[in-house]
Amino acid sequence: MTHTYNITGMTCSGCEAKVKSLLLKLPEVLSADVSLNEGKATIKMSKHILLASLQEAISGEKKYVISEEGIDASQAKMYTEEKKSWITTYKPLLLIFGYITAISFITSFKNDSLNLNLWMNNFMAGFFLTFSFFKLLNIRGFADGYSTYDLLAKRWKPYGFIYPILELLFGVWLLMGTNQMWCYVLILLVMTFSTFGVINSLRKKQTIECACLGTIFNLPLGKVTLFEDLLMVAMSAVMLIMLL
Repeated sequence: MTHTYNITGMTCSGCEAKVKSLLLKLPEVLSADVSLNEGKATIKMSKHILLASLQEAISGEKKYVISEEGIDASQAKMYTEEKKSWITTYKPLLLIFGYITAISFITSFKNDSLNLNLWMNNFMAGFFLTFSFFKLLNIRGFADGYSTYDLLAKRWKPYGFIYPILELLFGVWLLMGTNQMWCYVLILLVMTFSTFGVINSLRKKQTIECACLGTIFNLPLGKVTLFEDLLMVAMSAVMLIMLL
């Protein structure tokens, strides 16, 4: 049997060859003809392959999206994400939060008791250092993704390159423990503004990749992203109140 699908995200002949090679890795695929100009892939298969399986085969290259003819890329991507469980989708993020939480607890015990202020400070430092690390691995890719939903990055692309540096500076500043009040003020302002962009995209029900972990993990923008931003807003506000 032979089926034709739409392919988006290809920009050059190298992309065309990459998509073809990824599809041919599926044992059920007998042949694959991929066209960059037409944005299509004609696949001959020994038995029917689910669209979600085809998308998974090319999902290593996050920019490529496969869809049935008549279905646009955003619908196809949404369908693929719906097939995954919530835990499977956000597993990388959950693990990272778990590690940061555990390490910040370990480093916040003094005289056999937990110093809550120190825990929050260390948690925020770990959050910003870890998330900036993933963004800086491919800062251009992050900037492209961030500009799809952040209100400032949409209008001024350089902000997408500046934001990971801000996160890195916040993390280092928190660990240094000097002039922390101003650090908390800046975090509160930056993360509050970032929250508005996430809320705006969620309100419009846009299907967008979350750029919180850069381009390393394919995570959908959702309530978890909103929770991350609001958590940093809340923690910085609490720490400011405690310092006043």
